[in-house]
Amino acid sequence: MAKAPKFILATEYYPPDSSTTATYLGAIARAIAQDMTTIVLSGTPGSDKLKAIGQSTVEVIEIANWRPPKHALAKRLIASTMLAIRLFWAVYRWARSGDVVMSVTSPFTLPYAITLAARLRGAKTVLLIFDLYPEALIAAGLTRQTSVVARALRLANGWLFKSLNAIFVIGRDVAPLLLRYPRVRADVIHFVPNWTLLPIGFRPPDEENRLRSLSSSKFLVGLCGNLGFTHAPRTIFEAARLLRKQKGIHFVLSGWGVGWTELKTLQASENLENVTLLDPVPEEQLAEFLTAADAWVIPYRRNVAGVSIPSRLYNFLAVGRAVIVGTEPGSEAGLAVAEENIGWVVPAEDAAAFAQAISEAAADRTATLERGRRAAIAALKYTEQASTLRYRDIVRHLCAEEETNPN
Repeated sequence: MAKAPKFILATEYYPPDSSTTATYLGAIARAIAQDMTTIVLSGTPGSDKLKAIGQSTVEVIEIANWRPPKHALAKRLIASTMLAIRLFWAVYRWARSGDVVMSVTSPFTLPYAITLAARLRGAKTVLLIFDLYPEALIAAGLTRQTSVVARALRLANGWLFKSLNAIFVIGRDVAPLLLRYPRVRADVIHFVPNWTLLPIGFRPPDEENRLRSLSSSKFLVGLCGNLGFTHAPRTIFEAARLLRKQKGIHFVLSGWGVGWTELKTLQASENLENVTLLDPVPEEQLAEFLTAADAWVIPYRRNVAGVSIPSRLYNFLAVGRAVIVGTEPGSEAGLAVAEENIGWVVPAEDAAAFAQAISEAAADRTATLERGRRAAIAALKYTEQASTLRYRDIVRHLCAEEETNPN
């Protein structure tokens, strides 16, 4: 008798890692474990202890992994290559014909090795795209469209994407980029958004919120999160400079990453009175922090549609706040804000447009509050239950259908 198919997730990041990537992958694996045997091949230290202490129904096999500091790019490339080789052999050992093997795009070396191993074993292959390469590297200014690196990645992607039985994307703006590759079928691409990690519900502005005491201004604009290579926090600083004479508006900026370092340097040089910089708050204080602002901004760089993850947007929606996003209209963040009428979509890296939208939001706080109420309602579309059910449905379908050759 043939054995029932297994679901195998191969990833570097998994709980107890505290990153949002690990959080989402942990939820997906636990959800699929309700339907079938689920094995996680994890590069996160301590992840194999979760089942033993009753925190998971998933079997986790920990894979040795060297984690150099984020700024050590050469060492991180070597480490990710070593992990890809180890995960290749782990998948080859554990996967069998009919199993479903899923990889993720972080780090970018993993999907190629894991998909190859799965196909050699006759397993079905799935990719969850968090970051699309080489587009992410190009948007970050780390390589050029015509570079050897970009060409090599596109060549590898051509094989990878046509080899997959299913591709999960977290933004509708990703599919057009994938369909540029020859022999990639639209029917294997499935849009499943990330979800809010906070309880959903409109929280009216509370003047007693301790964070609002940072300024006497009536309207607070917030920026927070990982300010990475695909973001343009300098644009918000320039918008604050343009609005420095409007005493009723104050900017509270927080975060980490290369953009945060840039903001600290700018503020140290100019010391704008309408800007306050704050270190990231602990996770348990995040909801209180998000409700302190009247509106939140997300400044993307140009040409990052389909490249940057809009995850922070969902937490802004969850607490019921209007959002001002600088991006292309066709990006997932731009689509969500415009479709739900929960804020403003302005051109990327346009400080004047940001300043104008912020002025409009501050001038009519009643309308801005109403956008926030609609945001909390829209957040109900982005729940863990809804997204993980979609993952379960597609994986069950893959297990039920006859083996097909994606070529």
